[in-house]
Amino acid sequence: MDAKLEVLGVSGPALVQDGGRPGRMHHGVPPGGALVPEWLAAANRAVGNAWSAAALECYGRLELGLRGRSAWVSVDGRAFRVEDGASFSVPAPEHGVVRYVAVAGGLDVPEVLGGRGTLPVARLGGFEGRPLKRGDLLPLGAVAGARVEPGEALSLESEVRVVLGPDLGRFGADAVELLLESTFTVSPTSDRVGLRLRGPKLPQADEGSGVSGPMVRGAIQVPSSGEAIVLGPDHPTLGGYPLLAVVIHADWGSLSARRPGAAVRFRAVGVDEAREIWRQHVSAYSAAPKP
Repeated sequence: MDAKLEVLGVSGPALVQDGGRPGRMHHGVPPGGALVPEWLAAANRAVGNAWSAAALECYGRLELGLRGRSAWVSVDGRAFRVEDGASFSVPAPEHGVVRYVAVAGGLDVPEVLGGRGTLPVARLGGFEGRPLKRGDLLPLGAVAGARVEPGEALSLESEVRVVLGPDLGRFGADAVELLLESTFTVSPTSDRVGLRLRGPKLPQADEGSGVSGPMVRGAIQVPSSGEAIVLGPDHPTLGGYPLLAVVIHADWGSLSARRPGAAVRFRAVGVDEAREIWRQHVSAYSAAPKP
């Protein structure tokens, strides 16, 4: 019997996610991958997987069971042993908006366009391109690698660092000041496509005059409503709203993990500083994705 992870119950969205699909945006495919890469890495490394192996991204409570072999299982980097035929519960997220469940060997779902993660907007990848439901059986890969204890904890209260631009000329004179001196809160309408922020309206200077251009994760789009939208892993590859700033790579997880109502404050840094912060971030977590 092939080893499988069985979904016995699910009370909130749960997706198969991994390290993403880099290098596919010219085909219209967003990078995808874990909403919080650091937590995916912690869960995987705790059971001996590569940081980017396919695991579960959970937004609610889960009941799971192992079929076909015993294995190490990790919930947010806390590992425990589960015997063949046994079941276990995964509580709903408490600290952040999501949590990750990894099983030794990883989830051996088919690779699609260079990744195993679910891309809900295109209904591809993961398990049949959809959120998991009761009765799903997820195949497990071969076990390899040594288990590693979780590294540095991810702060969900620290300032989120941004590089200003590239469309500063399309905003009112006080837009940057409002962005950097105001406190925003995470909107409950946020999702994997974009994290919406409630706070002061950010004024545009040339509403509607821009053209569509390439987008990246972390870009802060501002539509005509003045509401800030930080693009997430499933963002569209092109967009026409002006960009006031871009969240640096090292702070993607810290921002994306925050629950609705959580406070967000921004601080501007230069490109060279952002690159140095990223080098330090990789060293601290020893498992973050390469830029």
